[in-house]
Amino acid sequence: MKLIVGLGNPGQKYARNRHNIGFMVLDRIASDHGFPAWKSKHQGSVSEGRFGSTRAILLKPETYMNKSGDSVGAAMRFHKLEPEDVIVLHDEIDLAPGKVRWKVGGGHAGHNGLRSIHAHIGPDYARVRLGVGHPGHKDAVPGYVLRDFPKADDVWLDDVIRGCSDGAPHLALGDGAKFMNAVALCVAPPRSSKSEKKETNTKASENEPEPDTRSPIQKLMDRFS
Repeated sequence: MKLIVGLGNPGQKYARNRHNIGFMVLDRIASDHGFPAWKSKHQGSVSEGRFGSTRAILLKPETYMNKSGDSVGAAMRFHKLEPEDVIVLHDEIDLAPGKVRWKVGGGHAGHNGLRSIHAHIGPDYARVRLGVGHPGHKDAVPGYVLRDFPKADDVWLDDVIRGCSDGAPHLALGDGAKFMNAVALCVAPPRSSKSEKKETNTKASENEPEPDTRSPIQKLMDRFS
């Protein structure tokens, strides 16, 4: 069993913040995979379900970001889980928007949610780092992550969220490589051989010389003109 945690801040005013991309992904996973309604538990919102025969718990801490570890620790203790059973999805300013990375262990890089989780369960849990981009200066980071995604980001944001949902069964099995492959298929889908062939034929036809429609007499006149 895995505890899959999405980080964010509770409340409608934070719903589309960059900081809440973890919540967004968990909401999509719960919806796509038929998880039951969210319930208040472990200082957060919880939905327990299955990906096939694999049991998983989805958790959205409602302690606000800088106390996320309170909720994660409570859920772990209740279900008698180890840090290796925990996967945390969070916003990552050190990745470009639309980039996703899987990582196990390591530091918190100043992320307040991860810092809190570190304090409660240590660093040996898995993370799904969801790139939101950097504002350019560290002093601008707090305001940047607490602002909504602009409408222009909707296309890549939906691709990332859909990809993470498609890969959720692999998360529940702890298979980071297959999860990342599922994300890649949504974020950068492969081109079909049919499309490539069509494009190749189009380019080839563009490079072909135009047919000579001149009459024999016109060709002769052009030759000596």
